[in-house]
Amino acid sequence: MGAAIIVKDLKKTFNLRHSHSLKETLVWLVKGRKSDLSKKFDALHDVSLEIQPGETVALLGFNGSGKSTLLKLISGVILPDKGTVRTKGRVAGLIEVGAGFHPDLSGRENVFLNAAILGMTEQEINEKFDEIVAFSEIEQFIDTEVKFYSSGMFLRLAFAVAVHTQPDIFLVDEILAVGDEPFQKKCLAKIKQLSDEGRTLVVVSHDLDMISRICDRGVVLASGTVQFEGPADQAVAWLRDSN
Repeated sequence: MGAAIIVKDLKKTFNLRHSHSLKETLVWLVKGRKSDLSKKFDALHDVSLEIQPGETVALLGFNGSGKSTLLKLISGVILPDKGTVRTKGRVAGLIEVGAGFHPDLSGRENVFLNAAILGMTEQEINEKFDEIVAFSEIEQFIDTEVKFYSSGMFLRLAFAVAVHTQPDIFLVDEILAVGDEPFQKKCLAKIKQLSDEGRTLVVVSHDLDMISRICDRGVVLASGTVQFEGPADQAVAWLRDSN
């Protein structure tokens, strides 16, 4: 059957720009020290990983460890500087809230736009539309431009679209930190349902208790490299012990 996700020798470097006064910048440029204006940061360094179909895997680590960067690379939102990422099937998820949403379009129009970006046909969207809106619980605002939505409303609609695209691979980045508790519980139940249906899930979260409950395996990152890989509860324990 083969792996659902194959990550091989991934490297990703970012340029960190520092703010300087105009005078400092001009002096540095005149002296030919342009490189001093930015600093390189290795977010990931030679990361390799395989995730099997139907697995639920947590990417763990402290801030700056590289877990969100890895999730963005898996999703295709950003490209690696070195190495390869291969995924099998339809990939959907919540990497950045509202990615693919247009603020001047209504919720209804954004459902069609976002679902199409995630690979659904117009017929599939029509068939799922009522279900998506009902899940989001924002029926009365569905024809309002999304720029007037609260962050919670935005999240509800984005999550509802993503989970109803029937993805083979579902990616979630800290998204459940937003929204009220009843909706979080509903989201978790939906994630569990996707897992039970054999979908592949990759989750980034600081909620270690939730990770222990819903994930099979944990991958702990630090300074852009894999430090530990194993059963979720062992990965959580390893991370807590290293704190």
